[in-house]
Amino acid sequence: MSARAVVLPTVAAAAVLALAACSAGASDADAAAPASAGAPVTLDNCGFETTVAAPPERVVTIKSSTTEMLLALGLGDRIVGSAFLDGPVPDALESVPAVDEPFADEAPGSEATLELEPDLVYAGWESNLTAETAGDRETLATLGVATYVSPAACKEDGYMPDPLTFDTVFGEIEEVGSLFGAEDAAATLVEEQQAALAAIEPDDRGLTALWWSSGDDTPYVGAGIGAPQMIMDAAGLTNVAADVHDTWTSLGWENVVEADPDVIVLVDAAWNPADAKIEALAANPATREMSAVKDERYVVVPFPATEAGVRNVDAVASVVDQLADLGL
Repeated sequence: MSARAVVLPTVAAAAVLALAACSAGASDADAAAPASAGAPVTLDNCGFETTVAAPPERVVTIKSSTTEMLLALGLGDRIVGSAFLDGPVPDALESVPAVDEPFADEAPGSEATLELEPDLVYAGWESNLTAETAGDRETLATLGVATYVSPAACKEDGYMPDPLTFDTVFGEIEEVGSLFGAEDAAATLVEEQQAALAAIEPDDRGLTALWWSSGDDTPYVGAGIGAPQMIMDAAGLTNVAADVHDTWTSLGWENVVEADPDVIVLVDAAWNPADAKIEALAANPATREMSAVKDERYVVVPFPATEAGVRNVDAVASVVDQLADLGL
């Protein structure tokens, strides 16, 4: 099997997001309705108290995971600007102009963010909300701009998922639904994703895997408590870096060669494509002798599906399908 062939989306993965898109479309009326006649909603979000007086109408999303969350809930019309997108929106999700033309390629500055007059900034990382980026949370609050960070990205003790589980992912869907008065749409999406996850039969061959996200001289890989570990667990893979108590970690090539994983999961990003990783593995005198490299045992996952969000179940389904095609 060629390395390029696995980049194509699988039927199973596409079906999960298609269900989400259909459910969001059917629930647009619910998603647009105010929550409890506009009653305020307050959440403890990464140790910061987030309050919205009414469902947000003008939202800036930062990172693909947050953007796709709103699209999956049928709330794309609330997005006035998107930034720092990690890849294209899947065909199964109906996009909007503000997403198709992001206002910043990386984390936006506060001036560019405030020019859009948002009433909520929804960020994928805590680092997206600092004085150097879109603005620190306290300052934005004084300006009447609420903020919400993906709970999976919280770093404070007591808030950082340890480990990340699908319950946390589904919990974010429900929290976002509560912020937007879209509880029914959120409940439907969670139910569909839970059913899709339960229907996946994980690979049962006891295969080991390395999850390579980025980095050249030293690879940056999925460690033992983040989204990569969650996805690999659900797919039936044993992570060779599972003993590192972190979401991601740097792992020297000598350690990778020594582990000699059965499979290498490659994160495909525009700024660090899977094809380039494959070429680097084949060119390196040490890594090209690894069994997975010699036999081209690669599994490819798009970057937006590797962070906690609505595409994680799709990622599990895709990994399982690709493992079956490897013919190990």
